[in-house]
Amino acid sequence: MPTSLAIEVDGQAVGSVGFVRGTDVERFSAEVGYWLGEDYWGRGIVTEALLLLTRYLFDEVGLLRLYALPFADNTASIRVLEKAGYAQDAVLRSSCVKYGVPRDQFLYSRVSTSWPGIPASRS
Repeated sequence: MPTSLAIEVDGQAVGSVGFVRGTDVERFSAEVGYWLGEDYWGRGIVTEALLLLTRYLFDEVGLLRLYALPFADNTASIRVLEKAGYAQDAVLRSSCVKYGVPRDQFLYSRVSTSWPGIPASRS
């Protein structure tokens, strides 16, 4: 199963959307991520791609929870997540370092409302 997919506009790859699935007790969760070329910002393209990926991961792959870790000051990425139905769970203070500078991140997640669970004998 591919975990990274191209975002295509007019036959040209202009971005990507993907996921990293958890393991062991987190095997029904995945971190999602995305990027888009600057020329295509503000058109709802990433929101649509994230909605499609979310629906696929919940309905076809059977995941329970998806999450993302945008930089706390990345308002455009936060807007994408919120438009795709993700909600803020936490502020992670100095949780990463970019170019030698500690950065805060937000934890956003979305939980499937129709996850069937699995029988106790298979857990």
